[in-house]
Amino acid sequence: MEKILYFDCISGISGDMTLAALLDLGLDRDKFLNELSKLNIDDEYEIKIEDKKENGIQGTDVNVILKNSNHHHRHLDDIYKIIETSNIRENAKKLAKDIFMEVAMAEAKVHGTTIDKVHFHEVGATDSIVDIVGTAILIDMLDVDKIYSSIIPIGSGFVKCDHGIMPVPAPATLEILKGAKIKLNNIKGEITTPTGAAIVKSLSDDFLEEYEFEIEKIGYGMGKKKFDIPNMLRVIVGVKKKTMWFTK
Repeated sequence: MEKILYFDCISGISGDMTLAALLDLGLDRDKFLNELSKLNIDDEYEIKIEDKKENGIQGTDVNVILKNSNHHHRHLDDIYKIIETSNIRENAKKLAKDIFMEVAMAEAKVHGTTIDKVHFHEVGATDSIVDIVGTAILIDMLDVDKIYSSIIPIGSGFVKCDHGIMPVPAPATLEILKGAKIKLNNIKGEITTPTGAAIVKSLSDDFLEEYEFEIEKIGYGMGKKKFDIPNMLRVIVGVKKKTMWFTK
């Protein structure tokens, strides 16, 4: 039997929604917070984990609140140093660095520079570091054999970021999602963020709409924005037996 994690990206994916959905599976919050504290950047943020309902569905909401208004704009080496000098588990370190590398490669391509010169803005900020490393910690705690994702919806319209007004999906998001499976839709707004895209691209073994496994747990991570559809990420943990198969 294989233990499976499936990202059901109902309305896209972001870093905070991923944290919330994984915690909603019932993982030990105290253990998670203890591991996260090993990053040694507690003076930069506080984290709030609360229950939240969306369209009558009970889930979890995570807010990473910065303790000051000055965002840290870091390079990849700066972020790797934070991760490497921490005492989090080695597998979580590797997962986190792999996710950040997805972002670095995309940012370098979009801005016509090299990975070592990429100057992270939103994704280099403290809240994004917590989202990505926190996700890596929770994935390590889950200890699954395979990770799959649904085809990723990407939204439409425009979004304001540090570089100015960008089309949705942002160029870095679209670059990250090369090799993944996406679907266009008419939802106005950024429903898949660069952080969310990097998480699901880095972690997923494949992107499937048809799948077969026995469900064990379901988690809902609630988003902050209001759309015409429920703004949530659903994650499903289950087992695939030898007699089962996935349709690609």
